[in-house]
Amino acid sequence: MAHLAPGGKWDARLIGPVPHDASYYGKALLGGALACGLTHAAITPLDVTKCNMQMHSAYMLTTQPDKVDPGKYRGLVSGISLIRAEQGSGAIWKGVTPTFIGYSLQGMFKYGLYELFKDEYSNLIGEEGTRKYKQLIWLAGSASAEVFADIALCPFEMTKVKMQTSPHGTFPTQFGTAWATMRAQSASTRFPFGSIVPLWSRQIPYTMAKFYFFERIVQAFYENVFTLPKSSYSQQTQLGVTFASGYLAGVICAIVSHPADTLVSLMGKESNKGKSVGTIASETGLFNLCTKGLGTRVLMIGTLTGFQWWIYDSFKTAMGMGTTGGK
Repeated sequence: MAHLAPGGKWDARLIGPVPHDASYYGKALLGGALACGLTHAAITPLDVTKCNMQMHSAYMLTTQPDKVDPGKYRGLVSGISLIRAEQGSGAIWKGVTPTFIGYSLQGMFKYGLYELFKDEYSNLIGEEGTRKYKQLIWLAGSASAEVFADIALCPFEMTKVKMQTSPHGTFPTQFGTAWATMRAQSASTRFPFGSIVPLWSRQIPYTMAKFYFFERIVQAFYENVFTLPKSSYSQQTQLGVTFASGYLAGVICAIVSHPADTLVSLMGKESNKGKSVGTIASETGLFNLCTKGLGTRVLMIGTLTGFQWWIYDSFKTAMGMGTTGGK
């Protein structure tokens, strides 16, 4: 049978439309890099605005609570316009270089290692166990992949956040200079891995939700809407399912990961140097951690995740690997 290894043992690497060999995993690594690097770089203006919304609220609450201006950042469009007016038109693209490099590396390991871990865990528990515990395999595979993905991302994310959240004129906005400054000031910036714990706390739940709900929603589409065999539908239809599933999964991801995302932004602020994650969280307050900038993040992450999955599956389709999920 096609899903049996030469020795007659069931092998998860052989149950898809193409064998999951070294070439397959290599292409998955490249597809993940394209999916995450391009999309995160493209929405840098949204990220800059979101970070400024988070930082303004937290800074005023902890330093001048009587002068909080809740109307300064009324929304995404007005926030972008305000940043451009106060800091110049190029300010909305601060951090685009470390964003592209860092998230390309993160995406490479996130998607590529997910494919690998998913197969390894499936083979570990066998065919019957895989059918019974498929959803746990999605969760375990995505969590395992994200551990390594965040190690690759962390130095670039720390540099990006510092570039985006430092008051205008107080920190370099060119990547090379900013990177060198982060290294030179490592005692205070905690570069390169000082943010790895809050990054894990943000990204691992986010990625588990991203992959789990994507797989579940794709499965629901092919079980309830497109009920013929998946292979009978055109590539355009399959990629449409991919985008819709990715977008819906992204909305859930945004809500799950938002408090930790706010903490990562706050750790880059000058006034928070030397403070523990718990201290920063306590000073900011649970309500602000959970809600400030959430609307912008839902829009950003929903769109981002939809396009990431679409780019990834488009690349896989072009390489003859088929789309993800719904088998």
